[in-house]
Amino acid sequence: MSNWNEWLVSWLPGLDSVLRGVSKPDQFTLAGLLQEITLHLASRSDLKMGFCKTVPTSEPNVLRVIVQFDEEKVSSEAFQLARRMIDAALSGRLFDVAGAIADLHDLADDVCLGPSTRSMVDAALVRGIPVRRLTEGSLVQLGWGARQKKILAAATSQTSAIAEDIVQDKDLTRILLHNVGLPVPRGRPVKSAEDAWVAAMELGVPVVVKPRDGNQGRGVALNLSTREQIAAAYEAAFAESDSVIVEQFAEGADYRLLVIGRELIAASRRQPAHVIGDGLHTIAELVTEKNLDPRRAADHAAALSKIRIDAVALGVLAEQGMTPESIPAARLKVLIRRNANLSTGGTAEDCTDQVHPTIRDAAVEAAQAVGLDICGIDLVAIDITQPLSERNGVIIELNARPGLRMHLYPTEGEPRAVGKAVIDTMFEQGQNGRIPVVAVTGVNGKTTTTRFTAHMIAQTGKVVGHTSTDGVFIGGRMIDSGDCSGPKSARNVLSYPITEAAVLEVARGGILREGLAFDHCDVGVVTNIGEGDHLGISEIHTPEQLAEVKQCVVAAVAATGTAVLNAEDPLVVRMVETFPRRTLFFALNENEVIRQHRAAGERAIFARDGKIVRAEGAFEEVFIDLTEVPLTHGGRIGFQVANTLAAVGAAWSLGIDDELIRQGCRSFVPSFDQNSGRFNVIEISGVTVVVDYGHNVDALRALLSALRQFPHERRLVVYSTAGDRRDVDLIEQGRLLSTEFDEAWLYEGDYVRGREQGEIMRLLAQGLESAARTARVECILGHLKCVDLALGSARPGDLLMIQADTADETVQHLRARYGL
Repeated sequence: MSNWNEWLVSWLPGLDSVLRGVSKPDQFTLAGLLQEITLHLASRSDLKMGFCKTVPTSEPNVLRVIVQFDEEKVSSEAFQLARRMIDAALSGRLFDVAGAIADLHDLADDVCLGPSTRSMVDAALVRGIPVRRLTEGSLVQLGWGARQKKILAAATSQTSAIAEDIVQDKDLTRILLHNVGLPVPRGRPVKSAEDAWVAAMELGVPVVVKPRDGNQGRGVALNLSTREQIAAAYEAAFAESDSVIVEQFAEGADYRLLVIGRELIAASRRQPAHVIGDGLHTIAELVTEKNLDPRRAADHAAALSKIRIDAVALGVLAEQGMTPESIPAARLKVLIRRNANLSTGGTAEDCTDQVHPTIRDAAVEAAQAVGLDICGIDLVAIDITQPLSERNGVIIELNARPGLRMHLYPTEGEPRAVGKAVIDTMFEQGQNGRIPVVAVTGVNGKTTTTRFTAHMIAQTGKVVGHTSTDGVFIGGRMIDSGDCSGPKSARNVLSYPITEAAVLEVARGGILREGLAFDHCDVGVVTNIGEGDHLGISEIHTPEQLAEVKQCVVAAVAATGTAVLNAEDPLVVRMVETFPRRTLFFALNENEVIRQHRAAGERAIFARDGKIVRAEGAFEEVFIDLTEVPLTHGGRIGFQVANTLAAVGAAWSLGIDDELIRQGCRSFVPSFDQNSGRFNVIEISGVTVVVDYGHNVDALRALLSALRQFPHERRLVVYSTAGDRRDVDLIEQGRLLSTEFDEAWLYEGDYVRGREQGEIMRLLAQGLESAARTARVECILGHLKCVDLALGSARPGDLLMIQADTADETVQHLRARYGL
C-alpha cells in the first residue's frame, strides 16, 4: 500500500497533481480519487461529463459519490473501472489499464451516439431544443408533445419515405435525374456475369459494377475493363443485392455533395482507402499501422473508419499485381479500394468553397428531383471549380441518410456545421420545439393543484397532458393508472404527439431516483414543505433536506419562467434565495413576505375577506369571490383555498386570459370525476362521507381543520397511511385522530412498504389510545371491507371521513356498492 499513489500516477499521469502530497488513503481521499479517475476515463471516452460530488450518509464510514453521466452504461463502467484501479493500486496488483480503457472506448463506440447524430443533437441543444434519445440506436426526439420532431441517423421527421425508396433503386434514380436534364452515366441492370460483360461492351469500357440498391460503397467496383474483372465484380455486387447495375465509368475525382433543405451545405473530395509504400513493410502491415490512427474506428463511431482487407480489397490488390503480403516500393501509392466511401476506409478533404455555382444548383435540383430533405450526392468531376457539363461531371448516385462525419471531421480542410443546418431546416428561427410546462411539487396539495392547473389551461382549447399520483391523462383521457408522479410518466406526456401543454406532478422519490424529466419548465409550483413527509428514507431525515430535494423544480424554472411559491412556508420561501427566479408568492393571508415582495414591484396572490386578490407591486384587484370556486366549498376549506391560489398563480404566470382562468375556477368541482379522492363530500343513506387521500401529519391536520367547518356531532374515520413513514409520524397521526373522532376504523392497504402485517394499525392505535375521546377502535385487514364496516356502523346524521389509500379503487367501490 505504501506505493499506491505511485501506481495510480504511472497508470494515469494526469493524477500527479491530485495525489501530490497525499500519503494516507482515507475515505475522503479515495472518494475524491474515484471522482477524478471517473472523469478522466470518461473524457477519454468522449463523454460530456463534468460534475462530481461526494456527500456523507447516515451510515458510519459510508460516503455517496455522485457522478454526472451522458450515457449511463458507459459512465457506470468508467466508475467501476476507476474503483477497480484504486483497489489494484492499494493492494499492489498489476492492472492492464490500457486494455481496460480500450474496452471502455469500445463500449462507448457501441453505446454512444455516432458523430452524425451527435452533431444534430448538439446543434439542437445550442438552440434550447429538448432532446431525448428513444432507443439505443440513433432515434432521437427533438422537442416535446405536439411540437416534437424526430431524427434517425441523417433522416428527419420531414424525410420522405417515397424519396428514400426512390434512391434505393439506383437505376430508377439515374432515369429520374436524366429526365430533368442532369448529367448521369449511361447504364442498365444486368441479370448475370455474362450479361454484365455484354452491357460493358454496349457502353464501352471501362465500366462500374454495383448493387442496384446497395449503400456505403459495399459491392461497388470501379474502372473495370476485362471480362474477368467484370465477372468478379458482378459476384461481389450480387452478394449485396439480387439486382446489379453496370454503368459507364467516369473519369475525374470523387466528390460527395451534401444538400440540406434547398442549399448545398458541404462538399468533400474523397480519396479511396490506400497506403503508401516504404520498401520495408507489407501492405497488411501498412494497413495495420494506418488503422492505429485514433481517428479511425470500427463502423461509424469515429471520424474515419478502419481499412479492411476483404474480398473486394483482395481483388483491387490483384488488379495491381499485389497481395496483402507484398512489400510496395517507397512512395508507391497502393489502392485498397477503388470507391472512396469513408465507410470503407476512405478519407475526405473539404472543398465546399470551391464548388462552381452550376454544380451547386445541380446538386440542389437532384435532391429536389427525388424529394429528399437531406441528400448526399456522389459526383465525379474533373474540376469542381468549373461549370457542370457532360465533359466535367456526372452524378453517380444519390444517398438518403448520408453520413455527415466527412463534413464534420474532414481529413483536411474546414469542418462544416452540418448538424446545425439540419436543425435549422427542422425548426424555424425562434422555435425551440417546447410546449408550456408546469411542474408542481411539495408535500401536500400537489395532485389537486396539478389537476386544477391542467383544467385551467384546457380552457384555452389546448390538449393538456398531466401526471399525478392517480395516473397519466392526455386531454382528459387516462392513458396510465397508479402513482404516475415520477419522471417516466412525465416523459411519456412530453413524448405524446398531441400534447400541447403539460402539467407534471413531481414527487420526492422520482427526483431522488432519476431527477427531473425536463431541463426547464415555464412555471414551477411548490405547495408546501411543513414538517415534511417520507423522512428517514434515501438519506432525507429533516424537512430542510426534503426542501433541498423539492427545490430542484425551482432550479429548473426557465430564465423567462416563474416560480409560484407558498409565502407561508419558510422552507419554501428560502428556495428563491438559493435559486433566484422571477417569483409569484401565494398565501391564505397577505403576510410580511408578500408585502415585501410587492414593495419590490413583484406579483402575489392571496385571500382576503372571502375573495382572491391578485397584486403586482402597489396595484391589486379582486380576482374572484371564493363562493364562485366550488373546490373551496365557499372558502371554508383552507387547504383547498391554498391549492386554488397556487393553480391560479400558475395560470396567471402562463399568461392565460383572466376570464378563462375565472371560467376554470367556476367549473372545477370537487367531484369524483374531476378531483377524485381529494375532499370529495357525498351523502350515503343520510351519512355525510368525506373521501380524501391525505395520509401524513400535515395533511391530517389540514383535514381535521376543514372538518371542523361541518356541524356533525358524531364522527367516524376510516384511516391508514403508507408504511414508509417513521414510527413517530404514525403515532402522531393516531393521536390527532383521537381528538376528533368517536370511532376509528383502521386498515392496512397496498402501501405497507416493508412493514410487518398489522404494524401500521398497531402504531396508529397506539396514538389513538393516548386520548380518552375515542370510544371505539377497530383494526381491519382490507381497505374496502373496512369502508363497508364503518358505513354499517354509521347512523344518519353522522360524519364519516374515509382516507382513500387507493383513491380510484375506493371511488369505484362506493359508486358500485352504494349507487353513487
